[in-house]
Amino acid sequence: MTEKRLICSVYKSSKKSEMYVYIDKKNGLDVLPEELLAFFGTPIHVFDMLLTPEKKLSRVDSAKVLSEIAEKGFLLQMPPVEDNFMPGVIEFNKKLKNDEDQ
Repeated sequence: MTEKRLICSVYKSSKKSEMYVYIDKKNGLDVLPEELLAFFGTPIHVFDMLLTPEKKLSRVDSAKVLSEIAEKGFLLQMPPVEDNFMPGVIEFNKKLKNDEDQ
């Protein structure tokens, strides 16, 4: 059964921008596997909050956070996916336009 509410600690990664881990504050960082810490780096405490299923979070559903913490002790929030291909498309289009103008 998933907890309805808990005091959640949020930590950011020392290695990856915009990567966060959510844990139950009372359990502490000991719930994080060594494999996760290898690529996450040193957890840097950001804040603590009362987490309920109704709480609005910016990039993750609070009910999912509660469920993941209940099941495995933490939730890892990955950085948003970047559209790295767009600068190349823009440059290609500029080149096509310049070729047409000549």
